[in-house]
Amino acid sequence: MESPRFLSRSDLIGLAALALLLVVILPLSLDVFRLNLVAKYLTYAFVALGLVLCWGFGGILSLGQGVFFGLGGYGMAMYLKLEASSVANTKIQSTPGIPDFMDWNQITQLPFFWQPFHSLTLTILAILIIPAFFAYLIGAAMFKRRVGGVYFAIITQAIAAILTILIIGQQGYTGGINGITDLRTLKGWDIRPDHAKVVLYFVEVAFLFGCILLALFVRHSKLGRILVAMREKEDRVRFSGYSVANFKIFAFCLAAMFAAIGGAMFTLNVGFMSPSFVGIVPSIEMVIYTAVGGRLSIFGAIYGTLLVNFAKTSLSESFPQLWLFGLGALFIAVVLIFPNGLAGIWRDYVQPLIDRLISKRKPGSDHTSGKSFGRVADGAPAE
Repeated sequence: MESPRFLSRSDLIGLAALALLLVVILPLSLDVFRLNLVAKYLTYAFVALGLVLCWGFGGILSLGQGVFFGLGGYGMAMYLKLEASSVANTKIQSTPGIPDFMDWNQITQLPFFWQPFHSLTLTILAILIIPAFFAYLIGAAMFKRRVGGVYFAIITQAIAAILTILIIGQQGYTGGINGITDLRTLKGWDIRPDHAKVVLYFVEVAFLFGCILLALFVRHSKLGRILVAMREKEDRVRFSGYSVANFKIFAFCLAAMFAAIGGAMFTLNVGFMSPSFVGIVPSIEMVIYTAVGGRLSIFGAIYGTLLVNFAKTSLSESFPQLWLFGLGALFIAVVLIFPNGLAGIWRDYVQPLIDRLISKRKPGSDHTSGKSFGRVADGAPAE
């Protein structure tokens, strides 16, 4: 049986290796608490995956992906909060049937924009559509006017700051600085016990692999080649008759949808959502995850996310005041020492060594011909 055209041999090996790690090794070797931490890390992998598409392939550096992560997370949190705020559960409030933070702020009626989140179907649609639509508005306003590069990065950073201030300022409608907490059930299913955490982990892994397959399809399609061409020679692509702005908008919207899915899974795994995951600092951290793994590598971005967050947890537990210094040093190292991240190290040092060993073991093979060298790292389109 032939593999799909958009999956190369290296892609299949990468998928198999990642599946072995996430589906077999980690669940069998970690307790539920640590496995739930891995699930939390993987929610950021959705964002890193989107950044590979829009930054690695398209050259669009966004420092505001926390906005879309937060929109997805708050969408799911609103649904879960409404389910936890039934009349029976809130009968001691002044106004039963509304979230507790609204009651504390003397709000006596559920706001109109909360009403659709009574439905799980509408919630899922909102998680996918609202961030994509918001990204479309930003992209259309910027890319149609040929605003890009550092200016676009600064604008997205400003949007992240504005949304954080808005969420904190509208405490009665958003939960303010504390966020939306005390989330209990999903369609009556308790998401807090250990067995529920394990189920949610595997659901998240399934969604992640779905997004990976979509990203691989984009990478190997004509769209992916155009994105790479735009990154290298944008004017040449424009003179060839392609609408550069529309391709950039598409990549930015797809990255926003990936980030929103990650935000929704974050809410389910962690059990709350707050503005601390929306602003400038988390958005920059998400870019660092991608840079460490390799902004040209789909699989590298996921491994980079896991590695950086594991280091963050380890250092925070042992040396809580040193983590920010470590994060800064890591970012400097990526820029100065290995600009292509983990994927670049694999491509430049590890893969040639493996190829050399394999060629030596094959009888009659000419390992000095160099035919086995020069492979393109996963996610790094040939140029």
